[in-house]
Amino acid sequence: MKQYPEAYIDYLLFFHAERDYFECHEVMEEFWKEHPEDERSRTYVALIQIAVGMYHIRRGNRLGAVKMLQSAVKNAQYEHVLSLGLDPMKLEEIVTWEWKRIEMDNHFYEDINLPISDPELESWCLNECSKRGLTWQAASRMEDELLIQKHTLRDRDEVILERARQQQLRKDKGGAR
Repeated sequence: MKQYPEAYIDYLLFFHAERDYFECHEVMEEFWKEHPEDERSRTYVALIQIAVGMYHIRRGNRLGAVKMLQSAVKNAQYEHVLSLGLDPMKLEEIVTWEWKRIEMDNHFYEDINLPISDPELESWCLNECSKRGLTWQAASRMEDELLIQKHTLRDRDEVILERARQQQLRKDKGGAR
């Protein structure tokens, strides 16, 4: 699937097969940061926000979920959503409906699927799931504490080391003036 970034394909697999919204956020955010001049930048942010919104609602953070999903609708640019093999109108409809449902008092978490409009992309994702032993559009594993609470339970050693390294680089740069 050469027309789509590998990180985006990974995002789709994490989103639809593993329901690992935290990893969706991680892979797209890394790609977005590495490609600041990409014309689809705002739409990548929208995809990140959709994943973060779904992560929040699954954890019961209604306010955070609504905020992320509303921002996603604003950031998703029609032509760029389309260029990523998604139906822009259906995506807006799905995300808008989701945040409106969350605002209702009786909302409960329910998986959503992104409206893939490119049959080749969907076929490729299905084949990739098969190779990896995953199920496309699988239900969230609500009993999996790591999946649901990943940001609090993950190993943060690499992140802490990288922050320290970046801080040292800034100090070194400042001292060289």
